[in-house]
Amino acid sequence: MIVFRGDAHKFYIKLKKTCERNHSFNKIEEIKEVTDIQRFYLTIDSDTLEKILYRMIKEKNGSGIIPILVSTGPWLLFLFSAQLQEFIFSNGMLPWGVVFVVSYILILTMSVILHFRERAWASFHIAIIKDILENKT
Repeated sequence: MIVFRGDAHKFYIKLKKTCERNHSFNKIEEIKEVTDIQRFYLTIDSDTLEKILYRMIKEKNGSGIIPILVSTGPWLLFLFSAQLQEFIFSNGMLPWGVVFVVSYILILTMSVILHFRERAWASFHIAIIKDILENKT
């Protein structure tokens, strides 16, 4: 099923269909985006581009707060599980308990997705900048 395939495979399918229709790859939005980013970085001098690269590496490696929250959050809740269960699930508070659990899982899921998307974008920019710097030298 294509629904469960990743973005890379979906992009491959889009490329394949474009090729089969004898259309230009340059009309694909993802290719246009890469081209625009490359053109922009090509206008920047090497010294500044190197500093941007360092900043991108920092951003990629500095987005580690989400995994820390993902791994420590459940342990923190586990430490206070008896108190939380008593507070949330007693005295007719069951609906609030369900709201809490659903909210927690939703926020956790969205945070993980955001974290990996940000890392992917940082890696994307880092690769483009490194290629440009290598070609300039």
